[in-house]
Amino acid sequence: MLITTTNTVEGRRVLSYLGVVAGEAVMGVNVFRDMFSGIRDIVGGRSGGYQASLRDAREHAFADMAEAARELGADAVIGVDVDYEVLGKENGMLMVSVNGTAVKLG
Repeated sequence: MLITTTNTVEGRRVLSYLGVVAGEAVMGVNVFRDMFSGIRDIVGGRSGGYQASLRDAREHAFADMAEAARELGADAVIGVDVDYEVLGKENGMLMVSVNGTAVKLG
């Protein structure tokens, strides 16, 4: 499944627009990651735990969107938009949502 943020695919023609497809992932953040990221806030550096959680959430959201596009018979998803949010009590949840237009290419 071709997934792109652009509205066209170079060298290919959009034959039909099949509809908007989306994928979401909401992931809880581990208390130990919170503790160690607090230390990193003080001493500086990257939070590998948060980065891994964010990457996992993004991959799940993209996989869900691609599956929705496959169910429509799409060859690609174009115009993809990726959004990130923090949710929940004390911002303990990470949410990634992706959406785009499922298309059939020629």
